[in-house]
Amino acid sequence: MSRWASSYFPETIKPDVNIPPRNPPRMRSLITTLFFVCLVLPRLAVAQQPVPPPAPPAETPAAAPPATPAQESSSTSKRRSKIPPFLILGTVFNEHALAFPGVEVKIRRKGEKKFRYDIYTNSRGEFAIRVPDGIEYEVVVREKNYKEQAQLVAANRSDVQKRLSFKLETSKPAKAGDPK
Repeated sequence: MSRWASSYFPETIKPDVNIPPRNPPRMRSLITTLFFVCLVLPRLAVAQQPVPPPAPPAETPAAAPPATPAQESSSTSKRRSKIPPFLILGTVFNEHALAFPGVEVKIRRKGEKKFRYDIYTNSRGEFAIRVPDGIEYEVVVREKNYKEQAQLVAANRSDVQKRLSFKLETSKPAKAGDPK
């Protein structure tokens, strides 16, 4: 052996030392695992399958048909109300074109004085509300020190939603010394 090889690969195996046989417990665990995977797991999988329902009797008496969900309980049907199918959603921006959170959005039917819906924009200046379709609505956006803005929305049966966008402008006139 060269001097270089002997410094990096010192001879640790001496001819008079017995080399131990392979590790039999490792082989035993491998065989046990293989046995478990091949024989036991398929039987466990079959045991986990659900039992099929029993067959219906051959003769069924002429009974009333099973109750439909609407007939089952009148109290549950009162709690479940139908969700209006038309969605009005939008975003409100300030004079600098930034999202405007906390702005009041009121919705009423066209021609009515009283507002039916009153919501506020979220932290991103967005709002969304479901209303019955087939009616024309007026969406009014109000905020202190800003001009009120309104838009008409026709909740047609052919549409599912209407997206609006409002850019509010200040209602106060600019002072002579204020920069734009």
